[in-house]
Amino acid sequence: MASPTRRAALALLTAVLQSRRPLEEALDALPAGMAPRDRGAGHRIAATVLRRMGSLDAALEPWLKREPPPEVRNTLRIGAAELLLLGTPPHAAVSDCVALVPKPFAGLVNAVLRRVSEAGVAALEGLDAPRLDTPSWLWSAWHATHGPAVRAMAEAHGHEAPLDLSLMPGAVVEGAMLLPNGTARMPVGTRITDIPGFAEGRFWAQDAAASLPVRLLAPRRGELVLDLCAAPGGKTAQLAAAGARVVAVEREKKRAERLVENLTRLNLPADIVVADALAWDPGTRFDAILLDAPCTATGTIRRHPDVVHLKKLYDVERQSEQQRALLAAARGWLAPGGRLVFATCSLQGEEGEAHFRTGLDAVRPEEVPGLEGAITAQGALRTRPDMWGEWGGMDGFFIARIKG
Repeated sequence: MASPTRRAALALLTAVLQSRRPLEEALDALPAGMAPRDRGAGHRIAATVLRRMGSLDAALEPWLKREPPPEVRNTLRIGAAELLLLGTPPHAAVSDCVALVPKPFAGLVNAVLRRVSEAGVAALEGLDAPRLDTPSWLWSAWHATHGPAVRAMAEAHGHEAPLDLSLMPGAVVEGAMLLPNGTARMPVGTRITDIPGFAEGRFWAQDAAASLPVRLLAPRRGELVLDLCAAPGGKTAQLAAAGARVVAVEREKKRAERLVENLTRLNLPADIVVADALAWDPGTRFDAILLDAPCTATGTIRRHPDVVHLKKLYDVERQSEQQRALLAAARGWLAPGGRLVFATCSLQGEEGEAHFRTGLDAVRPEEVPGLEGAITAQGALRTRPDMWGEWGGMDGFFIARIKG
């Protein structure tokens, strides 16, 4: 019988690739009795497959005469990922994968994975991994927006992201690297719950790039600030920690519950509103508004490799339309002289640059130390996963600021 770890990995891949469910949602749906170690290891294997699937399929191709059923294909991907990328002993990877598939395919899986094991890492040599691991439509879209940087971006997606933390005022995390924007960075694989100070609410997980929208909004103590599309609450926490009076709006009830949980752990106040922002009437105007708009999240692929396999071109078009509607609503709620920051964790130009041609309150170099080159000609900020690569990269964000 296959190990629980590999059964979990296969279940996760099936959920993402066949049922089109997000990886984290599929992880939550694994059997409740599964040991945390097996859940974590299964997630790591599945994420590795999703991150490097094009390359793994190319490595398997020489030994496949015809396309196997999805369950068998995914099992072969698991075995190849363990053999070529994760350093699993061959006997464990091969025997367990053989046990995962129906008996008529056991011989095929055994033969193919033994060939892969014999070839070793040479099976990946000479492959153009960035192109193979990136869908063609995404590569073309990124090239149109980012030019030659597309290759460095795709290369960055081949590596797991470190753990970034935003700190409460005065908090210090031992062993962390402090980035120019104030983010504390921990090594890849660090469990946030294992870090001293987590239960006491001294910090929260937030990519370095994700912390920038609030920094550019520059909330002041006592200001009435609206946080639209607020869950899971990293930016809400930044606003509240700065002393602003925060109204946080989230459409989905479950996500709003997570927002409340996170703020409770951090002991930070905010008025939480569960509502569709496009159908909501705040009844007042705000000194500052943060619109972290729903998007395709292609800027978070380092952390969520399933995004590459779940999003399609029509998702970009649909999200872009929603962003325009939310932006129009937010402009109407801004007090005279107020500030509005629009942000998306997307690398798609349609979800960022296309919304703003002129009229921005330009980002100043001194506001973004170490990212002066990320300021666009229009005065917005555009981060990419290859930026700060020497420190482990960052998420892709588009951030624009306007005045009321």
